[in-house]
Amino acid sequence: MAILSCSEDTEGIGQSLTDETDKLEITTGVFSATSRSIQVDSVFSKHFDCYFGKVKDPETGAYVKSEFMTQFNILEDMVMPDRSKILGSYDGDIAADSCEIWLIFDRSKCYGDSLTPMKINIKELSKPMSDAKTYYSNFDPISEGYIREDGLKKSMAFSLANLTVKDSLRNTNGYTDYSIVGLNDPYTDKSGKTYNNYGTYVLRSYYDHPEYFKNVYTFVNNVCPGFYFEVNDGLGVMAKISEIDINMYFHYQADTTVYYGSLFLSSTPEVLRTTRVVNDNAALQRLVNDKSCTYLKAPAGIFTEVTLPVDEISQAHTKDSLLSVSINFNRQNSNISTQYPLNTPDYILMVQKDSLNTFFETQTIYNYTSSYMAGLSANAYSFSNIGNLITLMAKNKAEGLKSDPNWVAKHPDWNKAVLVPLAATITYDNYRNPTVTAIANQMGLSSTKLVGGDGNPIEMKVIYARFKEK
Repeated sequence: MAILSCSEDTEGIGQSLTDETDKLEITTGVFSATSRSIQVDSVFSKHFDCYFGKVKDPETGAYVKSEFMTQFNILEDMVMPDRSKILGSYDGDIAADSCEIWLIFDRSKCYGDSLTPMKINIKELSKPMSDAKTYYSNFDPISEGYIREDGLKKSMAFSLANLTVKDSLRNTNGYTDYSIVGLNDPYTDKSGKTYNNYGTYVLRSYYDHPEYFKNVYTFVNNVCPGFYFEVNDGLGVMAKISEIDINMYFHYQADTTVYYGSLFLSSTPEVLRTTRVVNDNAALQRLVNDKSCTYLKAPAGIFTEVTLPVDEISQAHTKDSLLSVSINFNRQNSNISTQYPLNTPDYILMVQKDSLNTFFETQTIYNYTSSYMAGLSANAYSFSNIGNLITLMAKNKAEGLKSDPNWVAKHPDWNKAVLVPLAATITYDNYRNPTVTAIANQMGLSSTKLVGGDGNPIEMKVIYARFKEK
């Protein structure tokens, strides 16, 4: 055991470890970036998040519609009762008692009046979505021939607040709003065979062709390629769908007891979902033409393009090392009064413009070199150090000019980055430390204005360092 006494003065900590001639000289600089709004025709949409509904945008007065198509997953190596034990029958063979699609909503991320009725069309796909295909939010499965013309079609009206459930249940902790779509009408498969409901078709497929249920690939290619969920009617709601399930109910004999079971299919991250967004491009262009600020607007609406002063930063201190480059994008509060204001994006991505599409297509995470993420804090999005991005852009230009003197003209976006609204998946460890595990384009409604545009440069603070000369 030892008892020590020391000074509280920390001014010289670390200096004794560094020779006087090796100490750094720190200098700073302030530069200006410029920004503008750019309209986005579509965004990569092959991911798990999906929204459904149609609303009138309070900022543009135009309509925004979201629809989606999805596949369904099966439990591999699932065990079902022996075929001879199934008690339900139709047309001389086994049959399911009933079949339902469950739509479960994430009310925390829904927009609009929960009592507003919506009408949905559910259409069977003629073929499954392809893992090899790149799906963007302007992909129309109807015009692209993905809908089976003589396949299952079902229409139903519902609202986010399921008023068929008693208030005593709806007000309990853990209750989640949902809607049920029955698939109990006669169904005819591609071979022309008719069943009393869709569940009977899947149930018989399981017993007739167990190889089709070996994995997701064999299932979607031989039994159920998926469904398209289309907005038929209704205005004022955009629903976040957190879970989509198909339940097929049956009863069977076990010893002397009759049991009731279900065959369960679910749309999970292991299968494909893709969202279709229909926007009013003319209305979005009116916001783009507003040069007093810039916009971030989702889904598939408006991004902010930032031109970074790469040459100025690199050439101001050619013998110095770039330690830090920080930039803040301040929000402007909206002056639009509405009962249902659009949410402000919680997170945004800054990514090199040339790699914007490939970034999401490859489903990568930000790397602090060509891409960065920032959260909304103190009414601003702050990037504390994008020095690696400045260095990368300067390096790309220098290497490009070595082989082609016209490289800059051929690469007009070499010094440009884009700000994109993000949907981030965040997990927490036992100590509540957050970790971003996945990011994707924001497919829900969100919008904000940023300080920028013509005549409003954005300040960038730069810190340089170099060793003292002997």
